[in-house]
Amino acid sequence: MPLTMEGATLAIIIGTLAAIVYSLRILVLLERRVARMDENLIRISNKIAQEEFRIEREEKRIEGIVKKRK
Repeated sequence: MPLTMEGATLAIIIGTLAAIVYSLRILVLLERRVARMDENLIRISNKIAQEEFRIEREEKRIEGIVKKRK
C-alpha cells in the first residue's frame, strides 16, 4: 500500500510531535535531577556553616582560656 502525500505529511507531523513529547519528558527528568542536586548542595552548605560556627565558638572559648592564664 503506497503512502500518499497526505499520509507522508501526517506521518512526519506525528513523528515530530512524538519527538517533542519525548524531549519534554527528558527535560522534566533532568530538571528533577538538578533540583535534587540543588537540595543536596544546600544541605551540605548548611552543615558546613554549622561546623564553621562550632569552630568559631570553640576558638573564642580557647582564646578566653588563654587570656585568663596570662
